[in-house]
Amino acid sequence: MNPTTALNWIDGQWLDSGDYKESFDPATSNVIGRYANGGQNEAQKGIEAARRAFVQTAWKDDRHLRAQVLLELADAFERNTPALIEILALENGKIKPEAKFEVSMVPSKLRYYAALARAEYGRAAEPKPGKISLVIRQAVGVAGIIAPWNSPVVLMIRSLAPALAAGCTAVIKMPGQTAQTNTLVSRIMSQAVSLPKGVINLFSELGPQGSKHLVESPDVPVISFTGSTSTGRSISAVGAQHLKRFGLELGGKTPMVVFADADLEAAVPTLEKALTVFAGQFCMTGSRLLVQRDIAPVLIERLAARLKAVRVGPAADPASEMGPLIDKANVQRVNKVVEAAIAAGAQVIVRGGPVTEGPLAQGAFYRPTLLQVNDADMSIVQYETFGPVLTLQVFDTEAQAIELANNSEYGLAASIWTRDIDRSLRVARELEAGTVWVNDWAVVYDEFEEGGFKQSGQGRLNGMAAMDDFVEYKHIALNPGPRQ
Repeated sequence: MNPTTALNWIDGQWLDSGDYKESFDPATSNVIGRYANGGQNEAQKGIEAARRAFVQTAWKDDRHLRAQVLLELADAFERNTPALIEILALENGKIKPEAKFEVSMVPSKLRYYAALARAEYGRAAEPKPGKISLVIRQAVGVAGIIAPWNSPVVLMIRSLAPALAAGCTAVIKMPGQTAQTNTLVSRIMSQAVSLPKGVINLFSELGPQGSKHLVESPDVPVISFTGSTSTGRSISAVGAQHLKRFGLELGGKTPMVVFADADLEAAVPTLEKALTVFAGQFCMTGSRLLVQRDIAPVLIERLAARLKAVRVGPAADPASEMGPLIDKANVQRVNKVVEAAIAAGAQVIVRGGPVTEGPLAQGAFYRPTLLQVNDADMSIVQYETFGPVLTLQVFDTEAQAIELANNSEYGLAASIWTRDIDRSLRVARELEAGTVWVNDWAVVYDEFEEGGFKQSGQGRLNGMAAMDDFVEYKHIALNPGPRQ
């Protein structure tokens, strides 16, 4: 066994699958290591370990233990923050401030759910004289967590923390694209000294076999999945055979609605970041810009200048303002989407595109692109691009803005820019989105729920509601006998 091979962490042990894949730096396409690719075998071993831990340990019944472990995990992640930032930036391609932002959210989420683990609540009542009813919450069992590659650390923790707080054990499928990061995450979690063996199991997988096994297994009653809408639909259909419950955070096509009275000095820099953070590989990327006609020329001029000036580059360069896509295959995919839109009539305002010359040519870099469209039904408007590509549409009235914003199967998030507080609340109520920001973008708090309307998912993560996917409600009716 090569000692540098990133391994899977199952039942408190490091397992080598023998199926080796290479890990790459997307900024250079250089190989940075190799990993033991997981699959059905690792998923099954994880399920068996998680089931044993759920049945044979005190985990599901001991709120104090769960809170203690979550606090120990928070401390461990905090201690290892610098190393985690470095490997995430190298392997995922995020520039250092973005990697730091992702990693910084982890301890806070763990501590929040440590508090909720202790905040047990239920109901008790005397529905009839001499009769007592109790409603308690019990952990549903083994949770299957399927995490994406775009923000693998925080999005995995976002599902894991409420699952653990509720009393579930977990099998986590992490993406092969971030296998080196995943292994460091496992090593960090193994530092929680109070964590019973088998409560957390994690494997990295490039293909779908392990994920498929989690979804198909009757021993995994709940799946928490973050990823594309098409995959979410597929796994829901398979899991329905076991009446499996799903928490799904799926695709997004975030509209950013800018009214004529907006503060453009504040709006334009944020609109730029809404497109370029994580190189547009974010479910809440601001990918649809809706601008009121009166200010459209000014906004277009200012935003285009900023997008043209964005400095793409590797995380190793402190001057980099946007990193690469996850790999060159995604560069080609995004570019095909843009070319098809231009062929269909989209007007080019800023044509960024693949970097094909100079020192960055070996990496998966794609410069920001801005296209103006008149047809709201164009594919590039309707479907998630998952790259730094922004479409712009012009509207005249508030009603038209709402109609354009809602003209999508997605409903994850939206942003409104206006100085009129009445309008902001009025429009926010009408937008079909689980999160609406006013004069801001990508504001997320541990305490407040996050999730999508329509085809952007079901269930909620963050906040108290995140625990609902992982618990069953049980009614216990007591008959103490007649009063003496």
